[in-house]
Amino acid sequence: RRVRNTLKFLLANTSDFDIDRDAVALPDLLELDRYALSRAAQLQAEIVGRFNPQTGLFEGGHFGRYEFHPVVSKLQIFCSEDLGAFYLDALKDRLYTTQANSHARRSAQTALWHITQAMLRWMAPFLSFTAEEAWSVMGTSPSIFLETYSHLSAPNAALVAKWRMIQDVRELANKEIESKRSAGLIGASLQAELTITCDGATFDALSSLGDDVKFVFITSKVQLIRKAGDLHIDVKASEAVKCERCWHYSEDIGHDAAHPTLCGRCTSNLFSSGETRDFA
Repeated sequence: RRVRNTLKFLLANTSDFDIDRDAVALPDLLELDRYALSRAAQLQAEIVGRFNPQTGLFEGGHFGRYEFHPVVSKLQIFCSEDLGAFYLDALKDRLYTTQANSHARRSAQTALWHITQAMLRWMAPFLSFTAEEAWSVMGTSPSIFLETYSHLSAPNAALVAKWRMIQDVRELANKEIESKRSAGLIGASLQAELTITCDGATFDALSSLGDDVKFVFITSKVQLIRKAGDLHIDVKASEAVKCERCWHYSEDIGHDAAHPTLCGRCTSNLFSSGETRDFA
């Protein structure tokens, strides 16, 4: 069920995407998308091994040793933790609220397309009918079993390490948000405003995202404070108004009299040049 639900999300959000027409060059993808592809490449190396250009074959990996059970487990974890609990969760705002043909949305769809293509090939040996069913929707040949494994770029270890650190902070933030939600102080996470006090590599990683950091934490506002000592996260309910389109709480709701219930970025995405995303 976890794998099928993940595939439904991937297929639905690439339904208007044409790889030949809409693809963003891999070096031009947003950083979060490049991280997701690096993580997929890491997993593929474990599952099918590394591609040998001299032999034209993938060598090593679980499949090379006929080890199917570890692949089943790792695929479930990838769908549940890497995708569902983090990447796809953070991606929803960009997919649903930015302009349909914007660089930000097409970047996300490019990454999703490559991940789906790779995933279906990993699944095919043991989820044969599910892989074939999905391939009938987005495949480029009559059958998944006529395909070889995807050629994913080598993973960027430094990028993966950076985003792992960000994920760890987000998990702590989610616990604080859930605590406030249980106490009845906030509703959805978008009603929350975070103040994160940290130092060193953690501060550098978070601050490098600029304004996009709030989209990673799925909150309406994140303030970073550099201070030596242990990581500390404060959560409070936003006092701003909720945008009826993106559900973010923003102080510029109604800045356009013609659209009194929308925030600035939504009016830009709908009626102007659109917002710019650099990292997430």
